[in-house]
Amino acid sequence: MAFDEDDDGLAELKAELSRLKQEHRDLDSAIDALEQVVVSDQLQIQRLKKRKLVLRDRISFIEDQLTPDIIA
Repeated sequence: MAFDEDDDGLAELKAELSRLKQEHRDLDSAIDALEQVVVSDQLQIQRLKKRKLVLRDRISFIEDQLTPDIIA
């Protein structure tokens, strides 16, 4: 699915990319904080890590959409 190079579409993708990267960083902090607790909630940590992977996949997808294809 390629996006037209209209300003609105690119702006939306860039905004979503920025939001997803921030959420990814926030999850890193939350996971680190949970892992520091003596009696940590392993199930919650696993859920956060899974969400982080989903975000990473979405971030990669959007970055691919923003990067023009170069045909060699």
